[in-house]
Amino acid sequence: MQLRQNKNLPGLVDEYLRHLAIERGVANNTLAAYKRDLNGYLQFLERELGAPAVQDVGFDANAITEQTVREFAKDLAARQVTSKDGLTTKPIAATSVARMLAAVRGLHNFWLVEGLAENDVAHAVKPPKTPRRLPKALSLSQVEALLAAAGPEPGAAQPGADVSATADLMRLRDRALVELLYATGGRVSELTALDLDDLVEPGLLRLFGKGSKERIVFVGSFAQRALDAYLTRTRPGLAQAAGRAAGIRINSTPALFLNHRGSRLSRQSAWQIVHEAAVRAGIEAEVSPHSLRHSFATHLLEGGADVRVVQELLGHASVATTQIYTLVTIDRLREVYALSHPRARR
Repeated sequence: MQLRQNKNLPGLVDEYLRHLAIERGVANNTLAAYKRDLNGYLQFLERELGAPAVQDVGFDANAITEQTVREFAKDLAARQVTSKDGLTTKPIAATSVARMLAAVRGLHNFWLVEGLAENDVAHAVKPPKTPRRLPKALSLSQVEALLAAAGPEPGAAQPGADVSATADLMRLRDRALVELLYATGGRVSELTALDLDDLVEPGLLRLFGKGSKERIVFVGSFAQRALDAYLTRTRPGLAQAAGRAAGIRINSTPALFLNHRGSRLSRQSAWQIVHEAAVRAGIEAEVSPHSLRHSFATHLLEGGADVRVVQELLGHASVATTQIYTLVTIDRLREVYALSHPRARR
């Protein structure tokens, strides 16, 4: 079987990426990860098969064999990455290898379904087993310290502080962001993508998860007060400043969370806000926006919430993904039992 003769291998990979984006509605961040991983696969194939063959119009996917894919898996396992300090190297993580192989397996399966290859040569190449890592949740006291460090509680007096100062107004935004991360369990990409129209009503937000799947989440009273303070005291000034810079009366961006230039707050900036608040709070553990998502789920389950309810609130497609949090709470229950029951220990 021959492939359509108007595509080279990069073009066939692009066809698969378009399929993911248009027909399967894969989220932009996921699509970008697939593209990075498949670009790495293309570079490997150029070395194995020769760049001219890969770039040739009418490339025959049957030239890629199961052994080719297995060699790619070996190549991944042998790769070394540099540590954060830049002084040492270590093998690439098993989770990264599994993710890259998942992209390759999806590509070859697509070619088979579309009649672009005779066999799915990647089907039998299994990714390495990845160790199950329990999500690290913050304690309630750590969450409260993080919130206090992010910004002032709405209505609370700040001795010696000028509430009209730009820095203090920006901290109202930071407090609202961190409050919403913990109150909703939303992903940082979901919250930075929020528009004003997604404020359904007081206490309710509309989030768009992976694959643009919509869900409604609840906003507790603490988070609602923080959000209201940001919307009334901080956001209008950010929007107007950006509008004046652009020569218009007011910035018309629909984004809920704005940066100091009046543009939509980025995921990287949101991560930095949480990280800096954790440093000010004296939390030694690594804290990211996702830590608050883990904490949201863990605290709900510890409080007696049904795992199916937590699944819906988190936007998980499968309850199996949510059930990992039950292991965290079981460990906590075991610890409490061991410390509290008079005959739990010798």
